[in-house]
Amino acid sequence: MPKGIMVVQSAPSDPAREDEFNEWYSHAHLPEILAVPGFVSARRYKVHDPGNGVPPAHSYLAVYEIEADDLTGPAKELRARSAAGETTSSDALQTDPPPVITFYELIE
Repeated sequence: MPKGIMVVQSAPSDPAREDEFNEWYSHAHLPEILAVPGFVSARRYKVHDPGNGVPPAHSYLAVYEIEADDLTGPAKELRARSAAGETTSSDALQTDPPPVITFYELIE
């Protein structure tokens, strides 16, 4: 079965809302994504300050592991659930610039 990852770079809409962003992401958003068949695990990361004084555009990274016969299937299902209002959104998520989502297929 093909394996891959979905990498999402995101940030809170306001630094003062970072706790709210993390609460939503960890306790609403992640479980909703992991409920989609094909998404098998997730981990979140926060940028470690490199000390160069330049703040990153996206301070958070989530890595989702995917296992599916068709690696595009889980993403399509996630978009369908979102369009149907079956996922929770939050205005604590920065949308300008929007999150960056990239899919990778495992090379074996």
